[in-house]
Amino acid sequence: METPSSLQSLLLNVSTPLIALEKDNQLTFQAFDNDLSKMSSLKEQGYTLKAMVPGLAIETLGDNGFKIRHGLKYPYIAGAMANGITSARMVKAMVENGMTAFLGAGGLTLSKIEENIIDLKDTLKNKPFGFNLIHSLGDPDHELATVELYLKHKIRRISAAAFMRMTLPLVYYRVKGIYEDAKKKIITPNHIIAKVSRVEVARQFFSPPPEKLINQLLEKKWITPQEAHLSKQIPMAQDLTAEADSGGHTDNRPALTLLPTMMALKNEFMETHGYNEPLCVGLAGGIATPESAAAAFGMGAAYILTGSINQSCIEADICEDVRKLLCEAQQADVAMAPAADMFEIGARVQVLKRGTMFPVRAEKLYKYYKAHNSYDEIDPKAKKEIEDKFLQASFDDTWHSTEDFFKKSGNLKELERAYDDPKHKMSLIFRSYLGLSSKWAIAGDPKRKMDYQIWCGPAIGAFNQWVKYTHLAHYKNRKVAEIALNLLLGAAFCTRVSYLKNQGIDTDTREMVFKPLLKERLSECIKTKSNL
Repeated sequence: METPSSLQSLLLNVSTPLIALEKDNQLTFQAFDNDLSKMSSLKEQGYTLKAMVPGLAIETLGDNGFKIRHGLKYPYIAGAMANGITSARMVKAMVENGMTAFLGAGGLTLSKIEENIIDLKDTLKNKPFGFNLIHSLGDPDHELATVELYLKHKIRRISAAAFMRMTLPLVYYRVKGIYEDAKKKIITPNHIIAKVSRVEVARQFFSPPPEKLINQLLEKKWITPQEAHLSKQIPMAQDLTAEADSGGHTDNRPALTLLPTMMALKNEFMETHGYNEPLCVGLAGGIATPESAAAAFGMGAAYILTGSINQSCIEADICEDVRKLLCEAQQADVAMAPAADMFEIGARVQVLKRGTMFPVRAEKLYKYYKAHNSYDEIDPKAKKEIEDKFLQASFDDTWHSTEDFFKKSGNLKELERAYDDPKHKMSLIFRSYLGLSSKWAIAGDPKRKMDYQIWCGPAIGAFNQWVKYTHLAHYKNRKVAEIALNLLLGAAFCTRVSYLKNQGIDTDTREMVFKPLLKERLSECIKTKSNL
């Protein structure tokens, strides 16, 4: 018979059921092998059964269909942080430990994306990994070129982010190569996992590809008539990540309302369209503690996706100074700032404000842009601040650098518009500051430390509080897969604690709190061979 002091170890052995027994007003707990015949013997000994807690192996969390579809052991994704912050090293670490990740391709050149594709394909072969495809509002040619690169190298999973509508390249990726097998089942080689926070966008992803765009692809002869015909029977995305209050592009949606809404939408579209394979909804934004992960799975999330907490890990392609800042951050140390890629329409990203002036400076630039039709209209004092502190160069010198950038990228439409419209020219100058600020953070430019743009949500503060006084408090100890497995184990632990609470067992004790485990103990609890 186990003593009460060993309850935590029993709960940590998540795969094994346990029972709570009472005798002489004293509670005891023990592992249980589901042999009900033993209950009679315990009753004869004077024990009363007070609670039963089933085993909950972490590989059983989430949606089984989702895991099978993507070849995963665990329902966990490391999200795509742009400019390669979610690096090839991070992708490898996740995949090698039974999970998956999307390389942060947004903001990278095509040659850099291809370099990472070759690296990951050589290392991971056919294991499940993917790349990001971020909507390029101002550069649709780059979006198309990125899709063509993914199709060329047979990248079978993409994370579609920042889309407000379906685009020709996105539909091209989804539809290309679909076919019927011998049993008339539609096979879709290319999978889109959409990241969405708005119902109107989610509706587009859960719908079949737009007929108008399918017809355009047919006219261009990019797809076959058979592919066009079969496209009517598939959704744009089989899987959708409900993105709550997150780092980077975000609408700051509350997870408690967003996830149920997206799941109701999923059920509606399954009923309407009768898709052969079930749609799945996962959750991102605010996932940083065992309790938040348990809540996500408890509400029915097919999987969880993390971002902000991964950026503080050693595998993230970010400088050491940024990791230190992230490890010190609290929940209130974040702010909304104008986004570089959708600056003119007022789109915003959530960033770290602790230790950097970026949010304040970016907001000033956007206000100047909104209030003036050209840079010349801005008053001299404000111009001096912009050039001395923000740009750290004259307006003309910055323009020449910006002009060279767009010429090299081949995005001449932006330049042609700027030549005719001084307000757009001003926008490109201000966008250059916003775009470079994230690169300064990656490179660790000491002269630009006050201008670091660090995409981050309040999850980082919750995470830092959870790992306080543990080995994960220090940035050098943060490994992305170890954190992920701790969160999954913690989610199972917290769920088992809730089973006890719901059966009247007092759970308000220190024993009922899950703290991060070291690698050896973690592997022992999840009973798996780890590559940590």
